[in-house]
Amino acid sequence: SGSPAGFACQSFAALSLDPPLVVFMVARTSTTWPRIARAGAFCVNVLGAHQGDLCRGFAVSGGDKFAGVGHTPSPVSGSPRLTGATAWADCTIHAVHPGGDHLIVVGRVDALGTCDDDGDGAPLLFHRGRFGGFTA
Repeated sequence: SGSPAGFACQSFAALSLDPPLVVFMVARTSTTWPRIARAGAFCVNVLGAHQGDLCRGFAVSGGDKFAGVGHTPSPVSGSPRLTGATAWADCTIHAVHPGGDHLIVVGRVDALGTCDDDGDGAPLLFHRGRFGGFTA
């Protein structure tokens, strides 16, 4: 369908600077992943500390996860760039590898940036079943 697809990703990391690559893992049972794979591209949105409820919405299966969620097209792929996210990376799928009950997805970073929307720049953290943030 033409509607956007997304999910909350628990495992994401930078992989390479040259070429610029990122990696994330997705469960083989994901119903969202096939839609992203068909698109051939995705936008990673690093949620802000104030976006715990948004993260919860993307963590559940089914339903329209983008209902009422502000987003704009990312500059290269047109994938959803979420309003209020701390940072984003617009990526093309570079490779997909099996990894047990997950898939290891490697993305080539085509564009990236930070957002000035409505947060203070602090990222959302999840630890021991709770959302939190950094303290100095």
